[in-house]
Amino acid sequence: MKQKEIKMGIFSATTAYILWGFLPIYWKMVGDISAGAVLAHRVVWSFIFMIILLIFTRKWQPFICECKQILRDKKKFIGVVLASFVISGNWLIFIWAVNSDHVIQASLGYYINPLISILLGVVILKETLHKWEVFSVLLASVGVVYLTLYYGVFPWVSLLLAFSFAAYGLLKKTVNIPSLYGLTLETFIVLPLALLYLLMQPTNTGSLTTMWESSSTALLLMASGAVTAIPLLLFASGAKRIPLSMVGFLQYIAPTLMLILGVFLYQEVFTFAHLIAFMCIWTALAIYTISRVLSMRHLRRQRKFEQTEQTI
Repeated sequence: MKQKEIKMGIFSATTAYILWGFLPIYWKMVGDISAGAVLAHRVVWSFIFMIILLIFTRKWQPFICECKQILRDKKKFIGVVLASFVISGNWLIFIWAVNSDHVIQASLGYYINPLISILLGVVILKETLHKWEVFSVLLASVGVVYLTLYYGVFPWVSLLLAFSFAAYGLLKKTVNIPSLYGLTLETFIVLPLALLYLLMQPTNTGSLTTMWESSSTALLLMASGAVTAIPLLLFASGAKRIPLSMVGFLQYIAPTLMLILGVFLYQEVFTFAHLIAFMCIWTALAIYTISRVLSMRHLRRQRKFEQTEQTI
């Protein structure tokens, strides 16, 4: 049964990362609409999709109970509100990056993201790092600095994506509510702003009233709710069933697919400076991942040894 659970976990997490990796294709299909309007539609239709899902899975009552508990817990409530705005910002930057031909920068951002998460863990949660983990962060920083000096332009898109998603992960860790309820609440909190934005839009394909002028655009915008929710739910399902080290390996699928799309499908410029920066980050991620795997193996051996001693 355990082996079956692990296989299911690998399948779910891998599918989530593949879907995220191909997401730029989806946003390119609604590229005629402003990033703000696409984000607003994404929020609205994600909320509708999540409500339908809660009712269909008969989790409406537990969701209401969870909401009441959050309202009574000030720290949790603030965490959920902050998470809502942080993930909305991340979505906005990503949609803008894709539709402004910065898919490679978006890819770089999600490669950097795990290393930013490490830094946030050290600074905010006071976690300690092994020497190889410190080296991996420094090596990734070298790659970003090299790219900045080579172009004379700070890679703000990549770093904003990395920092916002890392901050979202940190907030989710401190709040700790089920992903099904979390996404519903997060979209609900920013829903009034999304609706207001759409109502204030001038007559273009992004407004609520004129999106129906193109049936294909309308369907794509409506489906953005499912496109947002399904990978998140698959990831949550997979992450519960497999070790954290395996999640660490799998998470590089999405930015790798984005990089391939940016270079080969959208013909974005990939220079020698990009290669050096990516090599630094790839090496840093490999060092960090190997270090974490070895650390977890050592911890498991130590626990087994302690258990053996106790039985003796």
